Amino acid sequence: MVDSGDTGVPKENSQEEMRVLYETSMKSLQEGSVFKGKIMKIHGDSVIVNVGLKSEGIVSLREFAPKGVEPEVNVGDEIEVMVAGRDRESGLFVLSKQKVDEIRTWEKIDKSLEEGIPIDGIIASEVKGGFIVNASGVSAFLPLSQVDIKPVKNPSSFVGRHLKFKVIKVNKRKAGIIVSRRMLLEEERDKKKQEFWKNVKDNQVVYGFVRNIMDYGAFIDLGGVDGFLHVNDVTWGKITHPKEYLRIGDEIKVIILAIDTEKGRVSVGIKQLKADPWVNIEEKYPVGSKLKGKVVGIVDYGAFIELEQGLEGLLHISEMSWDRKLRNPAKIVNKGDWLELVVLKIDLDKKRVSLGLKQLAPDPWDELEKSCPPGSIISGKVKNFTDFGMFVGIGNGIDGLVHMSELSWSRRKGVTSEQYKKGATIEALVLNIDKAQKKFSLSMKRLKDDPWKGTASRYHAGDTIEGHITSITDFGIFVEIEEGIEGLIHLSEMDDLQGKPLSEAFLIDDKIQALILNIDEKDKRIALSIKTKKEVDEKEHIEPVVENESAFSTLGDIFEAAKQKNNTENASG
Repeated sequence: MVDSGDTGVPKENSQEEMRVLYETSMKSLQEGSVFKGKIMKIHGDSVIVNVGLKSEGIVSLREFAPKGVEPEVNVGDEIEVMVAGRDRESGLFVLSKQKVDEIRTWEKIDKSLEEGIPIDGIIASEVKGGFIVNASGVSAFLPLSQVDIKPVKNPSSFVGRHLKFKVIKVNKRKAGIIVSRRMLLEEERDKKKQEFWKNVKDNQVVYGFVRNIMDYGAFIDLGGVDGFLHVNDVTWGKITHPKEYLRIGDEIKVIILAIDTEKGRVSVGIKQLKADPWVNIEEKYPVGSKLKGKVVGIVDYGAFIELEQGLEGLLHISEMSWDRKLRNPAKIVNKGDWLELVVLKIDLDKKRVSLGLKQLAPDPWDELEKSCPPGSIISGKVKNFTDFGMFVGIGNGIDGLVHMSELSWSRRKGVTSEQYKKGATIEALVLNIDKAQKKFSLSMKRLKDDPWKGTASRYHAGDTIEGHITSITDFGIFVEIEEGIEGLIHLSEMDDLQGKPLSEAFLIDDKIQALILNIDEKDKRIALSIKTKKEVDEKEHIEPVVENESAFSTLGDIFEAAKQKNNTENASG
């Protein structure tokens, strides 16, 4: 009997085929069988998978991700599973994804060992001598020496990293696997080296990473080949150490300067990527022109100014301010400041640019000549008192000097720092201004009239005076008659010293009497005599002139003789 269906196949035959197909399918679903299935449902900690022929199996959700990691499972995903058994209560197949993953992982491991194909893995933990790597559920040992090409300084930093490895040894019986990352890096490096030497050319611009920095330069990883960057090829500007411009790990652009294929060496540069700023510098920055620059460094003797990238000039401390007492550049400029400056000098041979700042302000010495001509009186503050005089500040960094000889007409009344405290305001007369030498001479004593003026009318030859000794010399002693007026008692006009030197016979500030022999107001000289005074005193018994004319004649002879002797000694001295 034939079925009335369109197939034209007897019904008995159709049922037989269905039976055979079912038995065949059931055999394929036996324990240990591996096949693909589709995720139908996720229920709690279980994943329901359609295994075909309207049969379903169950997989634990834990098998989809390591412990502590959120599994990524979606309905409709296709996965490979292995039949592990059958649940009697539900009738569902018990499936395992993890076992299939292990099989596939071992297949990859075998392939990696035989063909050198890398496998993926996560460094799970650090152990003695290396690390444990989790490669899709299979543990492998990674020796510390096989982690990187260069020595590992911080091993713990590798824990948790997802990397590629090459299997170098397998012991399936003991499930022992040894992997290497270093071998992959070396292969990659060698491949890059070959590619680099094949394509590298002079003046080629390439990118690389700063691998190491020394005092004299840096090594740049150009992709398997290290290029050497000398410190002088980093910048056209001033540089003391490559670390000023480079950091390890930075990606930088360089140009190939020289290639030595025999020795495997490459020299690279950075500054050559830009034009030499010293070319035509005299045209760009002519002497006397004004420009703007940035303070990039401060030293004891000045500041370095960046005019453009790779070009720096020096602003010397002496060119910062008209104040010659400036000792610290940081009081005028700060790092990072933008300044307007004047080009003072360009030295092409030494590649130096000298800059000035003070030239943009009026020279206070020009103003001084106009506002304080010689003969004028100025007011200022005491700045300093020295052995040779007193400095007086009048502003704009200018100090005038009152020399010791210009403090007082008197030598006996010595001027000390106690009389003029620092900061005290005083007046002085301008004597001279030397703009070239930056010297400003002042006088305080000349604010008063010269005490020598009218001396000849106040004192006469033959007068007896009383004064104080101001100075003792080898040839005589000086006696102050009044403030600023001194006379000299020559050694020849002394009384009998009984062989004593002047320094033992007299003391500074001793009061002494003497007779005036001669007065020269023009040359400011007064000749005194102790000997003549004594002779005069001994003739006190002589009658007044009107009574004894011969006595007067004898006294006049004494004066005349002493005067002539003094004039002769002065002329010879």
